[in-house]
Amino acid sequence: MLTHGAPTRPSTMVSLTDLAAMTRDVAEALDAAWAETTRSSSFIGGDRVEHFEEQWARYCGSRHAVGVANGTDAIELTLRGLGIGPGDEVIVPTNAFVATAEAVVWAGAVPRFVDVDSETLLLTPETIGPAINRRTAAVIVVELYGNMPAMDRIARLAEAEQLALIEDAAQAHGSTWRGKKAGSFGIAGCFSFYPGKNLGAFGDAGAVVTDDAALADRIRSLGNHGRPPDANHIHNVVGRNSRLDALQAEVLSIKLERLDGWNHARRTAMAGYRNLLSSDLAQMVRGDREAESAFHQNVVRVPDRDGVRASLKGRGIETAIHYPIPCHRQDPYRHLATDPIPVAERAATEVLSLPLFPHMTDRQVEYVSTSLNEIVGQLDGHIS
Repeated sequence: MLTHGAPTRPSTMVSLTDLAAMTRDVAEALDAAWAETTRSSSFIGGDRVEHFEEQWARYCGSRHAVGVANGTDAIELTLRGLGIGPGDEVIVPTNAFVATAEAVVWAGAVPRFVDVDSETLLLTPETIGPAINRRTAAVIVVELYGNMPAMDRIARLAEAEQLALIEDAAQAHGSTWRGKKAGSFGIAGCFSFYPGKNLGAFGDAGAVVTDDAALADRIRSLGNHGRPPDANHIHNVVGRNSRLDALQAEVLSIKLERLDGWNHARRTAMAGYRNLLSSDLAQMVRGDREAESAFHQNVVRVPDRDGVRASLKGRGIETAIHYPIPCHRQDPYRHLATDPIPVAERAATEVLSLPLFPHMTDRQVEYVSTSLNEIVGQLDGHIS
């Protein structure tokens, strides 16, 4: 239901997100953690990393978690830990951040770009199935914007085709499908804790969660220069340096206590958007109806996206585009685009990310919604 009359413009710009407000929520605990970490001079590994790994595994409903340097490494090390590499193909959606495909390439495999559902912009068995061939080793489901697809159907397809099912849950901290947490489906879930994520570190950080103890051990070894546990001078495989440092682990542990509350606030803001935005003017991107999104981003599809974005900026509203160029249209990957991908290509011209953060006020939601209704309402075109 739309409100009557235009709301008063906020005194300051409505930003896309507000990381400073989240930091203020935990400032006292962060100050104490910084003091203790610098006092102990324990910066790499140790109790703080192990504590966060235990917390994160428990939160995701998985048996194991391995901290790594970033979300891209989480995917690459998972693929390598599974023995996926040269000669293999990995199915990925083309409308994701390039890191997903990038990780496949660095693992030595080939990304096979596929299209997505026209409403959710997520993978489905119908978009995955035609891309499966004798070289296909895995499918990476990207839980875009925090939204999850019907995971049971995808899991059944992956099992029937003997494919490793991997979740790129970098935008889905706390999202669920039928009450089960993102990251706990398939063989592994890969997370980024980039500062802007729902659970963000103070720099790059990532993790893999899995129920497979052997896979967790391989990922841990690969990310620690190929060392086995407790053997500092032995290197059984060619590894790399991809470790979660102690300070970032402490930051994540502190923020994890607030994650559910912050996600609840995001959902409340999204409920306001759903009530205020005209569905005839802006199509909100959603996940599967049995999923509960953590709403990393609030993404709508609008006509004349760039013009709408400019008009919103003129009203003091910050926006973003996730993502304007599909992966298969990026220069390093063009040669891999062998099939038409019309849904993702069209969506790339229409998607617009609106302000969304835990501390967003009702007044800000109303101002953004009313402004978007007015701007798109003056256009001739509509999203079909």
